[in-house]
Amino acid sequence: MERQGIPAATIITTVFANTARAYTRLMGVPNFPYLMCPHPITNVSGDGLLERAHELTPGVRKLLINGSLTDN
Repeated sequence: MERQGIPAATIITTVFANTARAYTRLMGVPNFPYLMCPHPITNVSGDGLLERAHELTPGVRKLLINGSLTDN
């Protein structure tokens, strides 16, 4: 989506960190920003998922507006 000019925020769980690093290098974008949340999410309650979403919100906002996790 990013290559098509559509802002995106990629979110993965921590168990996929090594895979994400390898994949972004393979795709030629080793510094592609993504957010991580604790793994797993399958057994997390609705309230727990909402809490994680609130924690991720500032990062998602930065990615969608700035295209990076740093303040511009």
